[in-house]
Amino acid sequence: MVVSVVGVWAAHQAERVLGQKDPAAIVIDEVAGMTLAVLAFPLTLPTLAVGFLLFRLFDVTKPFPARASQRAPGGLGVMADDLIAGLYAAIVLGLLRTMIHWP
Repeated sequence: MVVSVVGVWAAHQAERVLGQKDPAAIVIDEVAGMTLAVLAFPLTLPTLAVGFLLFRLFDVTKPFPARASQRAPGGLGVMADDLIAGLYAAIVLGLLRTMIHWP
């Protein structure tokens, strides 16, 4: 939560300073999204690896409403799509863990 709130503010400031919409130099959004993807689970190597792969899949494909969320102004637009990707990754990771009885 703190990473997300600070990330919105920091991303907004970085966009202003760098003069670009969602520049690649901003990575706090990836940190927040990946954290959300695995936050509810034991932080084991398999969980982190699968969580990372799922987060990247959803971050790249940007399923609804992730792509649309990028149009939000400032830091919110920078952070929202990655938080949505992290949420989707957490849901799929939870389903996988339930389906295969992964500890």
